[in-house]
Amino acid sequence: MSALLKGKTAIVTGAAGGIGRVLVDGLLEAGANVVATDVNDAALGELEKVMFEKHPSAGLVCQHVDVADYTACVQSVQGAIERFGRLHILINNAGLGPGIIREDHFSRLIGIQEIEPEIWQRIVAVNFTGAWNMTRAAIGHLLDQQWGRIINVTTSFFTMLRGGFHPYGPSKAGLESMSLGHSQEFEGSGVTVNVVVPGGPTDTLFVPDDIGVPRSELIAPSVMVAPIVWLCSDAAQEITGNRYVAAQWDTSLSAEEAEKACRAPAAWPQLGQSPVWPGGKPSR
Repeated sequence: MSALLKGKTAIVTGAAGGIGRVLVDGLLEAGANVVATDVNDAALGELEKVMFEKHPSAGLVCQHVDVADYTACVQSVQGAIERFGRLHILINNAGLGPGIIREDHFSRLIGIQEIEPEIWQRIVAVNFTGAWNMTRAAIGHLLDQQWGRIINVTTSFFTMLRGGFHPYGPSKAGLESMSLGHSQEFEGSGVTVNVVVPGGPTDTLFVPDDIGVPRSELIAPSVMVAPIVWLCSDAAQEITGNRYVAAQWDTSLSAEEAEKACRAPAAWPQLGQSPVWPGGKPSR
């Protein structure tokens, strides 16, 4: 077991799914305590069984949490602090994809008339508002201890901007934008905010078989572990406001070299450099 995150406590949302499961495993392997949250109780039970078999002495708690419910998010954060003493890391991974509208959404893109308003609201509530809820619930504690890591899992820019991928794409675009804004808001506080994405279609239940390529050619969820674990460590203390494509993180390099080679600014900061603004532009 690595000791990179020894003594740290992390919350992982959407922990029972493909990416969430490998992140829980990777964080436990790195020595962290983990609070794994999801709304799928059966999958959470399976996750708990598998993780305790693999990491019998691990500090792992599995919780049913709907991130769209702010009160539930507050209770999750408070429970993590009560159980482990502190909270250091928040990984906003929970998400709903187009599959809840129609399974064959890759081969037949989804039109606006297929999206019922309640489905739009639910996906946005989980993918975008849910990350805000968890961040809002945790930030006071993180700022008070002057140490925190927030990792937001978004998606490729292609998916964000693609027609027929609503509301998944726009909700992730909102999360990406919020990530950059929060990185600026918390700058200098000891709390960093970064974005990590797989880089393309990933071998999880989010991607149906109708994508048209063998599943063996999809990105493995495990590529997310190396960049996220390192970004959650003390070594990444001043690194914030960035986006990392996990499939491009070169594990043959040192983590520091891989980070530099893989780093890009989160969101679209270049588009905000020339606003029509009295005096030029805001000082911050």
